[in-house]
Amino acid sequence: MTAVDELSDSTEVVEMEDVPSQFFVEKHSWDGLRDIIHSSRKYSGMIVNKAPHDFQFVQKQDESGPHSHRLYYLGMPYGSRENSLLYSEIPKKVRKEALLVLSWKQMLDHFQATPHHGVYSREEELLRERKRLGVFGITSYDYHAHSGLFLFQASNSLFYCRDGGHNGFIQTAPMKPVEIKTQCSGTRMDPKICPGDASFIAFISNNDLWVASIESGEERRLTFCHKGQSAALIKGLNNVKEDPKSAGVATFVIQEEFDRFTGYWWSPAAAEDSDGGKTLQLLYEEVDESEVEIIHVPSPALEERKADAYRYPRTGSKNPQITLKLAEIKTDHLGRIVSTQDKELVLPFTTLFPGVEYIARAGWTKDGKFAWAVLLDRSQQRLQLVLLPPALFIPVCEDQAQRQESVEAVPESVHPFVIYEEVTDIWINVHDIFYPFIQTNDDEITFLWVNESKTGFCHLYKITSLLQPGCYQWSRDYSYTDGDFKCPIKEEVTLTSGEWEVLARHGSKIWVNEATKLVYFQGTRDTPLEHHLYVVSYDSPGDIVRLTKPGFSHSCSISQNFDMFVSHYSNVSTPPCVHVYKLQGPESDPLHKEPEFWASMMEATGCPSDYIPPEIFDFPGRSGFQLYGMVYKPHNLIPGRKHPTILFVYGGPQVQLVNNSFKGVKYLRLNTLASLGYAVVVIDGRGSCQRGLKFEGALKNKMGQVEIEDQVEGLQYVADKYNFVDLSRVAIHGWSYGGFLSLMGLIHRPNVFKVAIAGAPVTVWMAYDTGYTERYMDVPENNQQGYEAGSVALHVDKLPNEPNRLLILHGFLDENVHFFHTNFLVSQLIRAGKPYQLQIYPNERHSIRCPESGEHYEIMLLHFLQQYL
Repeated sequence: MTAVDELSDSTEVVEMEDVPSQFFVEKHSWDGLRDIIHSSRKYSGMIVNKAPHDFQFVQKQDESGPHSHRLYYLGMPYGSRENSLLYSEIPKKVRKEALLVLSWKQMLDHFQATPHHGVYSREEELLRERKRLGVFGITSYDYHAHSGLFLFQASNSLFYCRDGGHNGFIQTAPMKPVEIKTQCSGTRMDPKICPGDASFIAFISNNDLWVASIESGEERRLTFCHKGQSAALIKGLNNVKEDPKSAGVATFVIQEEFDRFTGYWWSPAAAEDSDGGKTLQLLYEEVDESEVEIIHVPSPALEERKADAYRYPRTGSKNPQITLKLAEIKTDHLGRIVSTQDKELVLPFTTLFPGVEYIARAGWTKDGKFAWAVLLDRSQQRLQLVLLPPALFIPVCEDQAQRQESVEAVPESVHPFVIYEEVTDIWINVHDIFYPFIQTNDDEITFLWVNESKTGFCHLYKITSLLQPGCYQWSRDYSYTDGDFKCPIKEEVTLTSGEWEVLARHGSKIWVNEATKLVYFQGTRDTPLEHHLYVVSYDSPGDIVRLTKPGFSHSCSISQNFDMFVSHYSNVSTPPCVHVYKLQGPESDPLHKEPEFWASMMEATGCPSDYIPPEIFDFPGRSGFQLYGMVYKPHNLIPGRKHPTILFVYGGPQVQLVNNSFKGVKYLRLNTLASLGYAVVVIDGRGSCQRGLKFEGALKNKMGQVEIEDQVEGLQYVADKYNFVDLSRVAIHGWSYGGFLSLMGLIHRPNVFKVAIAGAPVTVWMAYDTGYTERYMDVPENNQQGYEAGSVALHVDKLPNEPNRLLILHGFLDENVHFFHTNFLVSQLIRAGKPYQLQIYPNERHSIRCPESGEHYEIMLLHFLQQYL
């Protein structure tokens, strides 16, 4: 094959009209590629993370003023590099003919939120990794509407400030937040305001739950999991081996694979005592990881030459032991803490709920009458939604006689209620939607819930369960029989239906207007490529009304009185903008109110001069499903020329790459590749999300065995349709699951893929975690064939023998897909005498965070492609 730079300027290439010739990408030096990446990253830095988010509408109390709401949010003010707390005033009246752009006002005065030295504690750094946070500064906040209290983590400490609340808005100039001092040694994580008494906050320090009064500065440790004696602990370091217990902390698997980032929940109710004091309650998860394997990952402090220890449950091995407990705080009439008490379930968690492996979600009903939890078995095929009366918890007591007294004091009529159960033979995707209504009758509870396993698509239901009295003699030897605590369902009303999804994962919310009996939700009813805001009546379901404009994908947030919403939206050719809409129309027909554009919070930035949006296409797959893809056409397209092609892949569950949203933020490098003359193809095959459980469940027990066929089929479709794809020069590239599939592509279809570039790949499923691997692949002993077929490190003999066809990239500190995966793969490659190239990023975890590493990776990618594709 003749490379273009081997031809001298005087050589004339004569081509037959009917013979398509190959297009060769111009070769650049490393420095030349660096300049190209610099200019593209300059633009992505302008638009990435700038949009406001985490909105909180607060209605103005003063009806006479010019503003109807104040909107609080997190955002990056102009000229700043870190997130801050901001607000905008929303006017009551706007001029229809003018575009009103709301000003972003700083709540905080010259406040440095990122630690001055830029170094986070280990706990904060790992939470940033689990949440995939790219921004710095204030990344979340808690807000208490009645008191106007804001609480947030910043600069390795906790701070609060007040604005609004029942006294109306007070702030017109930036304020200095108040730091909450502490006596405890470790970083204070996951701070939350007590809803029943906003003078109290709770937080986690050194894996224990603490409570503090922001009025008096009083501070109490509520749990004592952490031994706190060793020298390591005095330094504030986690001694993983000696300290296997934690209280109120979500474990690695729960954060990474179930999207739950907290392990404790304040009761919304504060019981008033006769002496003027209050009783406050916290539900929390206690975890014992004694039997979970410890693994070692190199420490970020490389000069110290030490390793960090982590508890990491590999598939098929022991998970942590879990239970739910209650912490109770009693205060006097002056708000001082009088006593604290730790309470445990009347019987061990495993006795009450045998077979439960994960507490996926938890919380309280609105009146604090019940705690609730979503429980999952190990195979993640059976889900139970359970209510727990606080009276089911008794004081923790070492004295057995005393404990027995407490057990006998629990009435036999006090027991858990399993108010809903789901069973599937695929898997259950845990979601965030549970809305219990206040009980109007002690014998039943009504709630809104989404279920995916019933029809194969995630839909909304209104369910009423009967809380049937039971009689359980806790003081005798209770033993569980199947069906204990299970409540009959009185009514299950379908609110939405069809071959589309109500969005319920990754923090998606619903908004319920009890006055008008309407529920607002986000979904894919119009097309799987766009997210829209919809509304339906839960009282008399019928019409489903779309509130957002088609042709864009939206992410919305609604005001407390349901008269306004804010939408962050974009499409493939329009960068994100954020607009506020007012819902207008007669009160007699709230379902059909029309959204009216009210004001803008952010207009779309200009695209880079060389930005050409991808084209979305779809085709009928041989599997029987319609498949969607997108193609970035080479910018210097010459009719009849065939261009080298990159198949960019993720291909795993819970992710959708192809949709009608702006790709210039996260995937700007794909445009850069197209600008250099590559064709770039992206396909969402079976296994990706937003298409229903059957589509995603095609991977069940056979990861890596179905995805490549859909990718190759899509590639062939693009080659036939567009005529510029050179099927003799195709690279496959992806990260994480996409890295795994890049290797799978080269193993199974070396005739299709000339090169593979695999980032942070899982190479042997036996070494990945329980929560993810077992959901999709079952435990190893039940699916030995699937594990072997899906582990690329066991199939290196099928990799090509030619050099320069395989590049592996991996962060050395990766505590999610451990560097072990690449280590094991490379040792197998060496044993089999196979060629490979390896690029290590010594200071990176699973995601590349450091700008220099990101830049290096992009240059490396371009350099490898121009040399070898």
